[in-house]
Amino acid sequence: MNQVSPVSIAQLTDTHLFALEKRQLLGMPTTESFQAVIERLKNLQPELDLLLLTGDLSGDGTPESYENLQNLLSPLQIPSYWLPGNHDCAIAMDEILNLGMISRRKSFKRGSWNFILLNSCVSGCVHGHLSDKILDWLDSELKMLGDNPTVVALHHSPLFINSQWLDASILKNPEELFVVLDSHPQVKLVLFGHIHQEFHHQRYGVHYLGTPSTCIQFQPESSTFAIDQTPPGFRLLKLYPNGDWQSWIERVPYSYPQELAAIRC
Repeated sequence: MNQVSPVSIAQLTDTHLFALEKRQLLGMPTTESFQAVIERLKNLQPELDLLLLTGDLSGDGTPESYENLQNLLSPLQIPSYWLPGNHDCAIAMDEILNLGMISRRKSFKRGSWNFILLNSCVSGCVHGHLSDKILDWLDSELKMLGDNPTVVALHHSPLFINSQWLDASILKNPEELFVVLDSHPQVKLVLFGHIHQEFHHQRYGVHYLGTPSTCIQFQPESSTFAIDQTPPGFRLLKLYPNGDWQSWIERVPYSYPQELAAIRC
């Protein structure tokens, strides 16, 4: 890669694919909505260096759901990296999502940027937590990798998003994460999913970016569960060698009839 060129990535999150491709989430066929995203990515494919998938890739944790994901991503021929969400089965992911252009590596480099992917999931729980082992690994990776600008990604938001019902299921030990990040100024971005909406907050020079789901969206700043009619989306980022970056949300023209039901995020 030309050193003056930015690294271009797409963050995809909360796809909620199922073993049965026609199965719906609150009335939305998640395979169809993801296919709409894939069609947009096909147009962007020549300029994309990698895909970053930040959890809840499955809605049922089945091996078949990850095989479906792999089959949908494979034609893009874009290097793809993933981390688990609270709906995922990390064991099945590890076994299946490691073929072709899909990698299970959790620390890697593209251009001048380092990427570190964290598992914030707690078995049987919706909320997130980072274990001492993971936090120690993060700290050691940041020390070893040096001063290059760095993206850290996880599934759960480390920050409150002003949505009472969602704020109950964010990362439960964010201060422990901040202790590590605060001692490594090369960290520029923290990317996450889980909240099914766009979010941006800056803390001590680090930008925290939440990304819409490729299926249903949650209504921002809602005290109780509520669906937003905003279309499915994903995040695009351009990361420059000097540590500067740009990011924006892409939406795809896909709609579905809303179903008045509840789901655990």
